[in-house]
Amino acid sequence: MPIVRPDLSLRAALVAALVLAFPACTGHTEDALPPPPSGTSYAAAPDVVSGVQQALQRRARAVLAGDGAAFERGIRGTAEFREQQRTWLANLRQLPVGELSYTVDPAALVRDGDDYWVVVEEHLLLSGYDAVPVVTRDRYRFRPGTRRPDRMVLTSVTDPAWEQTHEVHPQPWDLGRVVVRSGSGVLGVFDEGSLPASGPLLRSVERGIDAVAAEVPYDWSRSVVVYALSDPAYLRVIDDVPGGDPDVLDGVAFPVPASPGEETLAATRFALHPRMLERAGVARDRLVRHELTHVALGSRDDHAPVWLSEGLAEYVSAQAMDPAERRVPERAVRAAEAGFDALPDDGSFSGEGTATSYALAWWACEYLARTFDESVLWSLLDEVGSGEVDPDRLLLDWLEIRPARLARRAGELIVAEYGEPVPPPVPPTPTVPVPTAPSTDPGTDPSMVPTQTPPAPEISPAG
Repeated sequence: MPIVRPDLSLRAALVAALVLAFPACTGHTEDALPPPPSGTSYAAAPDVVSGVQQALQRRARAVLAGDGAAFERGIRGTAEFREQQRTWLANLRQLPVGELSYTVDPAALVRDGDDYWVVVEEHLLLSGYDAVPVVTRDRYRFRPGTRRPDRMVLTSVTDPAWEQTHEVHPQPWDLGRVVVRSGSGVLGVFDEGSLPASGPLLRSVERGIDAVAAEVPYDWSRSVVVYALSDPAYLRVIDDVPGGDPDVLDGVAFPVPASPGEETLAATRFALHPRMLERAGVARDRLVRHELTHVALGSRDDHAPVWLSEGLAEYVSAQAMDPAERRVPERAVRAAEAGFDALPDDGSFSGEGTATSYALAWWACEYLARTFDESVLWSLLDEVGSGEVDPDRLLLDWLEIRPARLARRAGELIVAEYGEPVPPPVPPTPTVPVPTAPSTDPGTDPSMVPTQTPPAPEISPAG
């Protein structure tokens, strides 16, 4: 998919913004300050800083214009680096890039031999999918040009040690070749290995967007970026993966902050594990709806207990299914038969008890919706979403139900829906009285002998 090029007014505004952000290059003159020793700051060398800014400005213009030749003129370094940069440009030309710009921190520019390291912020907006540009930071290396020393060229966009210290999270298009496919409201990022699964998956997401929009009563973009790669390595790049082990997750929705450390979100995206690529059908469609629910909620559930956040996602994902197709794991049914005495805590949604926690969270929401009204789920989320309300206290004060009782009732619904049916009681077999000779014992009356055995006492369920 070619880059969506901004109209002339947007291009003019972008150029104006870049001119304001990047002061004019002072040029290379005999009066320029000599470079400081290696490892020292270049805050006192405006010609170097300006040269870096001008190089980044040319890079952004080349990408937006799709000018491969101009882009190539701005890079040097090893053959491997140049090839990696060509791949990156090819990747971006498939994305709907609506904005790309760079800023630098002059105080963080230092010399390394003949090269210069500088911390760079990339501002990238995907039109139709990001509310604001996504700002990512990394450390780039520049070198003066051979023929024009005042014209800086890029020789590296990675510094592994710096990236590890500063928790840099690259995107798939930064890591290798991707193939981008799009549908109605969905931008799918694939690779050569996952491309054959792209068509059915995109259609699943399209259907999922409609289904989730019909259930979630909030305004949201009804669009999403989905990462579906054949290599699970990217899942390890995502920050704060639930449970800490990406290999056990079939899918994960994750927030994309507008800038590192900010609460403002540019978007919420989701990624699928490679094993889900070939599992088209009811189960994957439900997983897609689950993740899309998190996309639709955005930051609204940031302060909610996990049982409510995940329970809502499970509840919404199940609504489009025939009741006969809705399933919970056998271990959750057995746990429900044993009886629940508490809602799952936040830490129980990973590890051995994950399946049971998801089932209990889902059916807690089912109980609330059936007992009161579906709207109570969203009202509950609105109240706890501020982070200023105790969810347990809210359940008691507002709905007059304690968390333990909600857990028990949810478990009873699971047993009623999925448990083994209780066989009807077998009536006792009547006994035929055996005729006996009249007793001479005046204390014995044959009419008082029972004619049938008494029924077994009925045992009430626990709780």
